[in-house]
Amino acid sequence: MIDKLEMFLALAQTKHFGRAAEVVGVTQPTLSAGIRQLEEQLGVMLVLRGSRFQGLTPEGSRALEWARQIVGDARTMREELRAAGKGGAGGLTGNLRIAAIPTALTVVSALTSGFIKAHPNVHITVHSSSSITILKQLEDLQIDAGISYLDNEPLGRVVSVPMYVERYVLILRGDDPLAARASIDWADLADVPLCLLTQVMQNRRIIGGHLAEAGVEVAPRVESDSIIVLGSHVMRGGMATILPERAAEVLLRDGSLAALPIRKPDAQHAVGLIAPYREPYTPVLTALLAAARKMAEV
Repeated sequence: MIDKLEMFLALAQTKHFGRAAEVVGVTQPTLSAGIRQLEEQLGVMLVLRGSRFQGLTPEGSRALEWARQIVGDARTMREELRAAGKGGAGGLTGNLRIAAIPTALTVVSALTSGFIKAHPNVHITVHSSSSITILKQLEDLQIDAGISYLDNEPLGRVVSVPMYVERYVLILRGDDPLAARASIDWADLADVPLCLLTQVMQNRRIIGGHLAEAGVEVAPRVESDSIIVLGSHVMRGGMATILPERAAEVLLRDGSLAALPIRKPDAQHAVGLIAPYREPYTPVLTALLAAARKMAEV
């Protein structure tokens, strides 16, 4: 039944029979037949059908919760038994899928580089996602772990490991008159032309909240989901952006841009590793959680 549940999960995620078949590596007729067999085994209709996928039935929505749990447990069991069967020879092996908020992408290597040295046979894939998408990807078993905010918006049922605290800086050209200052207040940004991350990003919602509290209207001239795009607009002059201090490091390396700490208030938000609240964890995920805890201690 596990293979049928995998098909059902893929269909619920993609909402398309053809794309779901591609995800699980079967033909569309095979997937359709597998879903029907699952419905027959469970004795209920799971999927609303027409000429195309039309959604899940109420029973299908409830079955989806069980499918996530069962498939997740089955994958964990396979990973654990595979590791046990090798008796530890050669260390951990497998794949590790991580999604990170854009402002944490430059920090991911601080976690993964040491992990790779300790476990060279583990292949790691890192994706950029919004905090909301990361939670959905964890729920749908599309990723193994995420790096996101821990203290600003509800996380739901996850295990979390704090890694660092995010503080904010104003990024502007080094020849901008404001660059001579040691710091700047949120209220002083009213007349500064800004380019910011898009509102789908939690970082933008955080920054928007601090600006609003300071009485500053949030009206960026440019919005993007890429820090590189924001940095390039600042570099060409006329605009500034607000970023976490660590995320800004990659833009400051050539010395043409400056970073001013933003004070009053000195806003801080925790960022860390999150994983599904499910035990036991796979050996690979257990090692990643341990690496995150070690990183937080440094």
